[in-house]
Amino acid sequence: MEVLDQEQLQLIRKLEIFKIQGTDKTGRPILRIIGKLFPAVSVSALKKFLEDEIFPVLESRPFAVVYVHTGVRSSDDFPGISAFKSLYDAVPAKVRDNLEALYFLHPGLQSRIFLATFGRVLFSGLYGKVRYVSRLEFLWTEVRRKGVEIPDFVYEYDEEMMESRTIVDYGMESDHPRIIHQAPVFDCGVHTYSTRCIA
Repeated sequence: MEVLDQEQLQLIRKLEIFKIQGTDKTGRPILRIIGKLFPAVSVSALKKFLEDEIFPVLESRPFAVVYVHTGVRSSDDFPGISAFKSLYDAVPAKVRDNLEALYFLHPGLQSRIFLATFGRVLFSGLYGKVRYVSRLEFLWTEVRRKGVEIPDFVYEYDEEMMESRTIVDYGMESDHPRIIHQAPVFDCGVHTYSTRCIA
């Protein structure tokens, strides 16, 4: 392996772009992914790291992913659809089968529209497992807080959003049925994933 590749792998480890840690409330181990850090390394290095250090651990049991989308901007932090598709295609079938939930933290309008439009085609089998999470407080209803390390910039962003109380707070910008968000101003005893309650 070239020296450059080794340096890239070391950087992935140092930045902790991918880290298996903690569990969700059902006891599934969590793979935490920090999307903002993807452009720091090459797609080939990401694939190599996943193949060597992540996939072998995840092929033996069901797991969940916490994908932190906080701070990802299409102009400079987003590696592109082709890069994500390439990474997804590199995931072995056994690992894909074991993935039971993907908690998508701080999704933007653009990412929601893209997944609603192309997700079923480009990422078959994955789209139905996505659960949008608009706030950290709602992530903690699904994931054990003490087990997952979340970077400071994510907490800062979350606090800013709490202060601005944007429309994202209510998950109103998505057609996806699995949105983890604060309930609108009406009472409903149905689980937040349900679409049975209508305001």
